Amino acid sequence: MTTNSEITQNGLWSNNVALVQLLGLCPLLAVTSTVVNGLGLGLATLLTLVLSNTIVSLIRGFVRKEVRLPVFVLIIASVVTIIELGMKALFYDLYTILGIFIPLIVTNCAIIGRAEGFASRNPVGPAALDGLMMGLGFLAVLVLLGALRELIGFGTLLANAELMLGPAARGLTVTINPDYEGFLLAILPPGAFFGLAMLIAAKNWLDLRPATRPAETAAEPEGA
Repeated sequence: MTTNSEITQNGLWSNNVALVQLLGLCPLLAVTSTVVNGLGLGLATLLTLVLSNTIVSLIRGFVRKEVRLPVFVLIIASVVTIIELGMKALFYDLYTILGIFIPLIVTNCAIIGRAEGFASRNPVGPAALDGLMMGLGFLAVLVLLGALRELIGFGTLLANAELMLGPAARGLTVTINPDYEGFLLAILPPGAFFGLAMLIAAKNWLDLRPATRPAETAAEPEGA
């Protein structure tokens, strides 16, 4: 049985939904022009993963395998509908910006994949933790990519924070250079691909460092 530490490491790093599995790229690339947009979609996806994993784990003993996938999709669609209605009521301006990508969470392969591959085979506790960690890993990539694109494209961070936190959050916007004219490519779809490629490259580089270090250390005495 997978331990809690393994579930955490898989979700946040070694099996990250966006950087390793490369799932959910359509909304990830489409809405991450700012930190706030990425944060809004990331939180909605995280909540969907936790709730759907939990419900699937609870009913896994009562669902016949012939109808398992349709039932899982129905559960995910119900959860997403609730989240969509809640976002529409509480964060309407942000909801209008994210648009169709909120209901499209239903089609995110990462969510149905975790329901089928993990939640349907494990107790509630590990299933909920798996949803939380996978959601946090996806959320982190959305926010990092949004920050990178917003910083290069607009020269700001946390622009339009009031969409999530209310009018009092207008002062949270950080302007790096008031005279910066922006870089259009960063906020267009090609910029999203470049940004994601940079994040994947950075992760792969960090993963390779522990493997290359011992080899370099072992080679030093021979050179001496």
